[in-house]
Amino acid sequence: MSAGNAAVDAAATASPATTHRLVKEVETAVVISGSLRGYARASRGLSGGFNDFDRRICPLCLTLASSEKRTSPQPQIFRSSGLFRGYASWTTALARASSRFRNIPRRAEFETHGPRSQRPKSVDPASLCRLGENAMNVSGEATRSFWMLDTSFPSAPRLEQDEHCDVAVIGAGIAGVSIAYELALAGRKVVLVDRGPLLGGMTSRTTAHLAPICDDGLSALVKMRGEALARGFQESQQAAVDCIEQHVGRLEIDCDFRRLDGFLFPAAWMDEREAARECNKEYAAAAKIGVEVEHGKGVPLKGHESAPILRYPNQATFHPLKYLRALLADFQKRGGKVFADSAVVEIEEGKQVRLKCDGGSTIIASNAVFATNSPINTWVKIHSKMAPYRTYAMAFDIERGILPDALYWDMDDPYYYVRLNPGPGGTDRIIAGGRDHKSGEADDGEARFTALEAWIRALVPDLGRERARWSGQVLDTIDYCGFIGRSPGNGNVFIATGDSGQGMTHGALAGLLIRDLIVEGSNPWEAVYAPDRTPPAAFAQYVNENLTTVKNLAGYLLPGEIKSADDLKPGEGGILQDGLSKFAVCRDRDGRLHRHSASCTHLGCIVHWNSTEQCWDCPCHGSQFSPDGAVLNGPAIRPLA
Repeated sequence: MSAGNAAVDAAATASPATTHRLVKEVETAVVISGSLRGYARASRGLSGGFNDFDRRICPLCLTLASSEKRTSPQPQIFRSSGLFRGYASWTTALARASSRFRNIPRRAEFETHGPRSQRPKSVDPASLCRLGENAMNVSGEATRSFWMLDTSFPSAPRLEQDEHCDVAVIGAGIAGVSIAYELALAGRKVVLVDRGPLLGGMTSRTTAHLAPICDDGLSALVKMRGEALARGFQESQQAAVDCIEQHVGRLEIDCDFRRLDGFLFPAAWMDEREAARECNKEYAAAAKIGVEVEHGKGVPLKGHESAPILRYPNQATFHPLKYLRALLADFQKRGGKVFADSAVVEIEEGKQVRLKCDGGSTIIASNAVFATNSPINTWVKIHSKMAPYRTYAMAFDIERGILPDALYWDMDDPYYYVRLNPGPGGTDRIIAGGRDHKSGEADDGEARFTALEAWIRALVPDLGRERARWSGQVLDTIDYCGFIGRSPGNGNVFIATGDSGQGMTHGALAGLLIRDLIVEGSNPWEAVYAPDRTPPAAFAQYVNENLTTVKNLAGYLLPGEIKSADDLKPGEGGILQDGLSKFAVCRDRDGRLHRHSASCTHLGCIVHWNSTEQCWDCPCHGSQFSPDGAVLNGPAIRPLA
């Protein structure tokens, strides 16, 4: 075994104290590496004193840039760079170089190292002048999900006056709406605000499986978190589904909610022996934490009629937008206030939290909850423990009765998933999803849709015509569980993020958990989802995901993707090198040319063009920008320069 591999293995089994120290060092490295203008200047030798930095870090970045493999790159990198006698060697080299930078945004360093009294609490809204004209969310991207085509977004006014409340909730997707609603039921005065149309964020791009089963598998969850916390995860996810069912019944919501079975079936490439081994492994893990599951034989999908499978009873599904529209209506009847198209651009923490919106109005709240898919109130601590992934989905007609109503997931990695939704007359809709990839690391959406359609038509030959195709983004955490609770270092600021492919259940759960933390001060599941956790077993995954930022760094050393903006056709985009600067240049589908800095305004990573959604994706932490540079998804809150 190489020294590099041994170091990674040692890190993965380190004590909690050692893991915490290493995580802090990686956070520091991420902050420093976010200052890419300074890095580019240093790496090109435009200022002196970077010999150690160039010798250690540049080979590492170039190794990353040339690597085509996404899985477990760290041993190769550490062998190539000779650095991994400990992460301290890497971060020390970065810090040594950073001490000479002159134009580095230092804001995020205070979050990791500075005393609270020294940490900046706000972002200057003067730099956001364009944001007020373009406030929107991912509803502004090119594709439209089946839910978006089937149901309109609820209307709400723009915030144009100051508001005082007990709790301000930022983000009106399933997490934000659930949190606001549960707090309103508990008698709190709540204001809910979104940067774009209500329900127009990633919630509108789901496939809406209400499955308490861990998205990454129960065996992986038990191995990562241990039996006690894994049991807490399962119990809490089940409670989230139960909560949705209770609200549907109490409010008589017509949203196609129903209980059904979930089936885990073999991937196309698996033989029967390997599929049986996987079933046995997941069955054993389920038994350890009290999950109801049964061995079975076959599912009604072509080629899998006699395959080893697992059946999980008592799963559920629904129409997410119809459900949330009803919750919003009842929330407003109970005195809750809702505002759309109002981006929060300035955050001031203290005994009370002050949130300034792009229109100039301020929300003053005793507590604030950031449910913005990726939190906009924290710069590094949470984002370094999550990774953004694009996932794809398609909806087709299917004659009712051809495929039994259930949830279906295969054993591939990344896996495919299938569900039904009731349609008119004798027709249902079948929704299939999969073909995931790291955000910003591929621009081949049409090819992925083609592969997805080929996969589902092979399993269901009687499939009808296509009704919709869309993509969304999920945030995978390093230990498979979301980050829901108090924002690290804050007593009255809370976050809900890291859906890990289970956004519907995590969102509903956030309503229960954060309600209890604000109203009662505690919740039995808070340790499962504590945002400040750093499980020792997840350290290798933590290192692996954060190497995306270092790999992205190398882009500042490489040529641009296009030679001239004149080469771009409508709908195309790319990175243009102009002297020492890189620009994100695209021509929208109407033929208008847009040119902005290629540096994401969160921590400076290079954005990448997404031709499917006609937006710029940041591969480091999941920010998304429209062709004109406006923010569509956080953690960035400033438009591209």
